[in-house]
Amino acid sequence: MGDNGNDDTAARVQTLRSQLQAASYAYYVLDAPDLPDEVYDRLYRELQDLEAAHPELITPDSPTQRVGERPATQFTSIRHNIPLYSLENAFDLVEFRAWEDRWRRQAPDVGAVEYVAELKIDGNAIALTYENGLLVRGATRGDGTAGEDITPNVRTIRSVPLRLAIENPPTVVEVRGEAFLPLDVFEQINRDRTAKGEALFANPRNAAAGTLRQLDSRIVAARKLDFFAYTVHWGEAVDESVIGRADDDQLAQIEATSHAPTQALTHPPTTQWQALEFLKSLGFRVNPNRQLCQSADDVQAYYDDWATRRLQLSYLTDGVVVKLNDFALQQQLGFTQKFPRWAVALKYPAEEVPTILESVSFQVGRTGAVTPVAELRPVQLAGTTVARATLHNADRLAELDIHQGDTVIVRKAGEIIPEVVRVLAELRAAGAIAIAMPTHCPQCSSALVKPDDGAVTRCINISCPAIVQGAIIHWARRDALDIEGLGEKWVKQLVEQGLVRSVADLYSLTEEDLAPLDRMGKRLAEKLLGAIAASKARPWASVLYALGIRHVGAVNAKTLAQHFLSAAALAAASPEAIASVHSIGPEIAQAVYEWFQVPANQTLIDRLQQAGLQLASAESAAAPAAGPLEGKTFVLTGTLPTLTRQQATDIIEAAGGKVTSSVSKATDYLVAGEKAGSKLVKAESLGVAILTEADLLALGKG
Repeated sequence: MGDNGNDDTAARVQTLRSQLQAASYAYYVLDAPDLPDEVYDRLYRELQDLEAAHPELITPDSPTQRVGERPATQFTSIRHNIPLYSLENAFDLVEFRAWEDRWRRQAPDVGAVEYVAELKIDGNAIALTYENGLLVRGATRGDGTAGEDITPNVRTIRSVPLRLAIENPPTVVEVRGEAFLPLDVFEQINRDRTAKGEALFANPRNAAAGTLRQLDSRIVAARKLDFFAYTVHWGEAVDESVIGRADDDQLAQIEATSHAPTQALTHPPTTQWQALEFLKSLGFRVNPNRQLCQSADDVQAYYDDWATRRLQLSYLTDGVVVKLNDFALQQQLGFTQKFPRWAVALKYPAEEVPTILESVSFQVGRTGAVTPVAELRPVQLAGTTVARATLHNADRLAELDIHQGDTVIVRKAGEIIPEVVRVLAELRAAGAIAIAMPTHCPQCSSALVKPDDGAVTRCINISCPAIVQGAIIHWARRDALDIEGLGEKWVKQLVEQGLVRSVADLYSLTEEDLAPLDRMGKRLAEKLLGAIAASKARPWASVLYALGIRHVGAVNAKTLAQHFLSAAALAAASPEAIASVHSIGPEIAQAVYEWFQVPANQTLIDRLQQAGLQLASAESAAAPAAGPLEGKTFVLTGTLPTLTRQQATDIIEAAGGKVTSSVSKATDYLVAGEKAGSKLVKAESLGVAILTEADLLALGKG
């Protein structure tokens, strides 16, 4: 009886692992979640409980084993089985054509060839070793010959499979790729470091490198690194001599199995394009924006096309990697002492320009952080006119040694936020005045505070008009309470005249209160009060986001609201209970817990409750009826005629549908507006139904 019980337990553990691994693959690799978070959490906790009761059943590839329990004491150096070569750079199309001429001189009998063009991710190269399909080692590039063993950290990256999706895998498979930080994650990390008074990361690449070298894998997990695979090596000893021997049937099998586990293959693919498809079938993410090019002209067109489109991506790129597609030709060309002859990195021009610093202003944010901002002579940068750029904090201001009237070099940090990167001191005028941080708040004149070991200078007066204004502006945002018409101009007047000292005061405003405001007529006052009243209907998730709790963005707020169906439930939760929610880490959990412990915040929640705000989900009172879009997955693209993205999302979710950010085979509908781009092309290629705004409204009504 006992043996049968153990067999049943082992079988259940294996079933749970398979279900959780499939759900993680759909979520992190395909970007097409197919399992509700609450179901994933329930299955995950069941697996944790079973493994705790039966530790002999724990295996290295279990989803519970991604994050180590203890920080490492040091990294060890390990030699790579195959060197990680760097790439030769071409800094313009002329140099790219010169590279093509060089390889053709090495292979003069070769005619027309195919190239594979892949966006060059600005991250950190890592090498992954799988033995019998199981991830056993992750290493940094290092000097290309030896790197550091960062296996515990690599295991935390959700888009890196712990076990390959292949039956009877080869003894050894090595996968190379780029670990990187998505831009929104990078910006959140720097916001968190600002709040803690820590030095900011200069760019996503540095942040990714620093994250990979963290000794505590729990910190790595919280930072949410991502990974794109781009090379696979195969064989008992990762022997490249077998490259080029796969037969047509095996290659057809590779290309036909992009999401399901593949059957065992005796030989690897013969081209780079097939290798990328094969990596997908093994469970890896590969860059979706790659292209098979029939000529160098096609490569040039790809390069030109992505010169500006790349600025809209969620990750940082700095060029295009071009590889000869045919592995046999790659072998024939071989390597120089430093580079492969069959690949080149075609770089984009650096987005840095000089301009004149006209003055420095000091902004006070809603958390009290004081940020120096360079007021610049307007200049064109990355397709936009830039007149202001961040100087980050007091330490950065001192490091730059910036003076009035300096000539400065400006770039876009993460290709989004303009920043001053250096000063051309040799061009400084005689007698120029050095600029330093103020000692008192520019808004309320309170003494500013800067810890000795911190980088952030703060105003700690919670009644500071700038802090109050920032909180209200955030509250009124479209993706928060969506109070149409409550812009910065009106918020400033409301605060300056003492009419609003917290967001709760908005709900007691009257027409008489608004009448004295500059240019506020009766009709406008009625409209603004109506928008404030309408915001009471915004869902609990939107209210939670609008509260401005540190680390809680719109996505995390929605996740938390799905698990804690009311403010009361969330306020009563322990940090451990909050952190147990899928995708909510301990740092976020602690911030949420601490926010609800502050008496002033408890009073704010009470006042919002009395004002009629939605501080509980409908599900907390009754199970909602299935909507007409129940179980359907939507993607939005382009500009809709009358609806904002948030309004369209609300309509879909209210009718039971789900909105994701990218098109896949799991997408049911693409809602396309004006200037729809690559998502529309992909949807058409996959046969996804295309809807107009009118179609969506009709569907939503059932």
